[in-house]
Amino acid sequence: MTASTGVEGLSDIAELQKQSHPIRGIVALILGVIGLVFAIGLAISLGAADISLSTVWTAITQFSPELTTHQIIHDIRLPRVLGAALVGASFAVAGAIMQGMTRNPLADSGLLGLNSGAAFMLAVCFAFFPGMPYMYLILWSFVGAGLGVAIVYGVGSLSKGGLTPMRLVLAGAAVSALLGALGEGIALYYRIGQDLAFWYAGGVSGTMWSHLRILSPWILVAMIGALMLSRSITLLSLGEEIAIGLGQRTVVVKVWGMVIVLILAGAAVSVVGAVGFVGLIVPHFTRYIVGHDYRWIIACSLVYGALLVVLADLVARTINPPYETPIGALIALIGVPFFLYLARKGGKEL
Repeated sequence: MTASTGVEGLSDIAELQKQSHPIRGIVALILGVIGLVFAIGLAISLGAADISLSTVWTAITQFSPELTTHQIIHDIRLPRVLGAALVGASFAVAGAIMQGMTRNPLADSGLLGLNSGAAFMLAVCFAFFPGMPYMYLILWSFVGAGLGVAIVYGVGSLSKGGLTPMRLVLAGAAVSALLGALGEGIALYYRIGQDLAFWYAGGVSGTMWSHLRILSPWILVAMIGALMLSRSITLLSLGEEIAIGLGQRTVVVKVWGMVIVLILAGAAVSVVGAVGFVGLIVPHFTRYIVGHDYRWIIACSLVYGALLVVLADLVARTINPPYETPIGALIALIGVPFFLYLARKGGKEL
């Protein structure tokens, strides 16, 4: 560690500590958990058949298979809502890690090709391996997410002047459009459009307990890994040279961070489809509240990402009953103006 880098690093850490707000982080976490529990109860309660919150509580704590309302809650609404929470948390934490590692405020699994890559691989699986068990679909979804981000970074690296946040987003848009078109072409040729429409539109209505049993361990391990890596991501967000000067093994941190992002994004897409902007909006929102310490940003993103998608799913199925509005379209109503706002700022580094 050179003397100048060390002094600069310590100065940046001191500035970072000034910009961190742990008290706000604790309050935000408590309020977020309370809001998430309330939103989950409300989402289970409301629907084609309105069910009281007391009945929801009874169905969860004292399930009776003879009661129709308990069956609706247990077999349909509860897995759907829990699936929405897992998906939202996964997208948000993946976005927070990507923004911290790359210092790119526009980083999001939907904008950088991970979601479209995973959706494309699902189309390939449906076309060439019909009836593939969900356990293997998740694994191929991870591969697709890795393929998508590798192509985006490969295309972005070809541009003169190196990788900038805006160039990466443009490359992501182009690659996402390409993979989306290829996926739709496969769907048309092999006549599997009906099967894939669900993933392209974005929705959690098909979530079942069998999906959650396979999905949960992956997401749980990735979330624990993200929290364990959060301090290193905070140092990396100060700049690679400073992180190295402070003793960080940046290559190791980046490799593990990318593995976690691929697992989270791939698992989420295998349930809900290629929904974007969750990983863009939520980390910025939490950073505004808790400051620049990624220990708080990732923890709060986990809770508020889950809250956002649970509420979006609730609106999606109650805004125009009996039809369902795609979640991806609803979140894009918030995400697109927010993205344009960030782009107007020039995609400045975090």
